[in-house]
Formats: sequence, structure tokens, C-alpha cells
Amino acid sequence: MKLKSWKTTSTGIIMIVGGITRLVFAIKSGNFSEEAIMSSSTLILGGFGLMFAKDSDVTGGTIQQ
Repeated sequence: MKLKSWKTTSTGIIMIVGGITRLVFAIKSGNFSEEAIMSSSTLILGGFGLMFAKDSDVTGGTIQQ
């Protein structure tokens, strides 16, 4: 896992936590539907995508130091 940019990493973590929270609240309220599963999985997978992403302005990017 590349944690080079704190902005991208923190956004990914927030998305993962939001997806898990959404899923927990859907289960607790009895509203466990396809919409709850799809929105939660989208948030979680998007969060992991951001955790592994590389920004253009960090090591190996296009901006000269």
C-alpha cells in the first residue's frame, strides 16, 4: 500500500469507514436491501482505490522538484 499523499489516503479511509457505517446502519434498521449493499460496496471499493492511488505530484509524478 502506498501512503504517499495524506490527502488521498485520508479520503480513502473516510470512504471505507463511511461504507462500513452505512452497512451497519442498514443491518440494524432492517433496511438491508440491494441499494444498501451497492452503495456500501461502492464506498468501500472506492476507498481502497484511493488508498492504492498515486497522486501526480508525489514521488515519480510529473512535477519537478
